[in-house]
This record gives sequence, structure tokens and C-alpha cells, in this order.
Amino acid sequence: MVKILLNGCLGKMGQAVEACVNSHEDVMISCGVDIAQGDKTYPVYNCFVDVQEIPDVIIDFSNPLVLDDMLSFAVEKKVPVIICTTGFLEAQVQRIRDTAALIPVFYSGNMSLGINVLIALSRMAARVLYDSFDIEVVEKHHNLKLDAPSGTALMIADAINEEVGELQYVYDRHAYRKKRVHNEIGIHSIRGGTIVGEHEVIFAGHDEVVSLKHQAQSKGVFAAGAVNAAVYMKDKPAGIYDMSDVLKNA
Repeated sequence: MVKILLNGCLGKMGQAVEACVNSHEDVMISCGVDIAQGDKTYPVYNCFVDVQEIPDVIIDFSNPLVLDDMLSFAVEKKVPVIICTTGFLEAQVQRIRDTAALIPVFYSGNMSLGINVLIALSRMAARVLYDSFDIEVVEKHHNLKLDAPSGTALMIADAINEEVGELQYVYDRHAYRKKRVHNEIGIHSIRGGTIVGEHEVIFAGHDEVVSLKHQAQSKGVFAAGAVNAAVYMKDKPAGIYDMSDVLKNA
């Protein structure tokens, strides 16, 4: 049985993770942390310093402001952590990577199996098409999402960049006001309604367009990925992990 501390347990993603856990026999939520007030069937704490339990793993769907306290707790208790929160500053990302030298850290901007397949396909397409095709990424999310572009859009762009070399990221063409150059990748954000998450990678060539697209229809796909990662991460050695590690062992 894998005992999970759920950080952000009272939020929408926390509820989705709880529903997913309830459908599994090999995992359980032993406690939660959330700055909001609310009751659960398990203990809920407002901050990590109050936590009494020692879980097998932490699943984090919370807020970047909580990162330092969560990582300090994880290092002190030697607990693996699955970081699903997005919108971190560069210094925070570096702290995550530094922490991975001390404990196992799973860090991914998107926990969906389908998105990670999309990223693999985008790498493959970029290797073949980049010389004569322009590349753009479009992401769509609900009107309550705070960060833009999404962490997933940046994951896609970074994966493509690893394949083709030094790409220039362009986020706002209205402000850019220049003719497009070949070694740039446009990343565009749309916010509206209740869109769970859509990502499209466009390879635009001469007289032809190749498009790769993923659409998440519920938050359950991200929750399922996080729970699978929690099972995978139990008892792993220190290091940085992501969904590709889970897929290799599927």
C-alpha cells in the first residue's frame, strides 16, 4: 500500500486525485495539506510544519508559493515528491533540480499519457521537417488558469528545441512586430470558459501543414498520471524523474 500526502487536497485537481485513489486498491491518501479550510476523511493540515504522518510519497497539485515548505519537508523526511504544479520561476525550477540530488523528485508540466506521446511525436516530426517547416505551438485552457504559456506548451517547445538546436521562443507577435525567422518557435496562449487543456503543434511548410493535437476532456487524465507516478516513485533513489520513466516501465 502506497501512502500519499496530497498537497492541494481541497482544490479541483486534489479532488480528482482523491477520486482516482479511491478506485485503486494499492494506494491511499494518509493526509493532505491545503491553505484552505475543509474536512476530509483523512487529516488536513494548513502547512507542512504541522504534518504528523510520514507518507511514502507526496503528490503536489498546489501553488508555486508552497514549493519551499514542501521540499524542506520532503528532504527532512526523505520522501519522494511528484510535482505537478506549474508556473514556477526559474529559481524555483533550479531548487527542484537541486533537491533531486537529495531525494527522488518527479517533475512534469503535464501528467497525461497522451500528452507525453504527443511530445515524442513532436520530436520525431521536428527531426524530419524542421529544415523546411516553421513550427508553432498553440495551447488553450480555462479562464481561471494563472500561468501562460502553460507548462505543457513549454515542455513541447523544449523537447523540439533539444532536437533541432537553439530555437528562439516568441510569445507575443503583436509586440514582436518583425518578420518571422526560421529558427523561432511561436507559443500562443488562449484562455476561456472551462477548457480543460488543448495543445496543438503546427508544422507549416510550403503548400502543406502537419498538425499534432491533444485534447484533455477531464482532469481525471492528469490525476491518473499522478497516481501512477506515485506508485512508480516509491522507494526510488534520489534523482530527477518524469513521465518518460513511467512509460518505460509500463
